[in-house]
Amino acid sequence: MDQQLFADIYDAHARAVYAHAVRMTADPAGAEDIVSLTFLEAWRLRDSLDEVVNQRAWLFGIATNVIRNPRRAARRHREAMGRLPPPATVPDVADAVVSRIADATHAAAALAVLHRLRRADREVLLLYVWSGLAHEEVARACGVAVGTVRSRLSRARARLHRLTEAHLAEPAAPRNAPVRHPAPPTAREGTL
Repeated sequence: MDQQLFADIYDAHARAVYAHAVRMTADPAGAEDIVSLTFLEAWRLRDSLDEVVNQRAWLFGIATNVIRNPRRAARRHREAMGRLPPPATVPDVADAVVSRIADATHAAAALAVLHRLRRADREVLLLYVWSGLAHEEVARACGVAVGTVRSRLSRARARLHRLTEAHLAEPAAPRNAPVRHPAPPTAREGTL
C-alpha cells in the first residue's frame, strides 16, 4: 500500500477513531495517544488492508485492542504480584532508634559505675567484653585459672547489672549542677 492511500485513510477516519477512544476511556489526552498507536498498528498491518471490507470498523477494532492492552498488562501484573509471597515485615526505624538510645544510655550508665567493681572483676570483664579475649586468653593475661575467670566474669556481670540499674534509677542531676566524676582508683585497687 502506498503512503498517500494510507494518509487518505487516516484523514477519513482519524476523527472517528479519536471520538471512539474518548468514549472508551473518557480521557481526551489519552485518546490522542490511542489514535497514534492505532494508526501505527494499522500501518504495520497494512498488507492485510486489501481484505478489509469496512476500514472504519477495522480501525475501531485496532483502537479497542490498543485500549485493552494496558488493562490486560495491568491485570497480568496484578495477578503475578498476587502469586508472590507477601513481603517481609520491615521493622520500624523508630524502634531501632529507641533501642540504640536505650543501649547508649545503658552503656553510659555501665561506664559510670564500672569503677565500683572489684579490680580483679573489672579486669576480667574489660578483657573479655571490651577487648574480646577468650576465657583462656583472659586467664593467661591475669595469671589465673580459666574457672576463676568464669566465676569473676559472672560475678562482675551481675554486679555491674545491679549497679547500672541503680544508677539509671537515680534522679537526673539538675542542668546547672556540677558534674561529678568518679574518684580515681585507690592504690590498693590499681589502675585499668
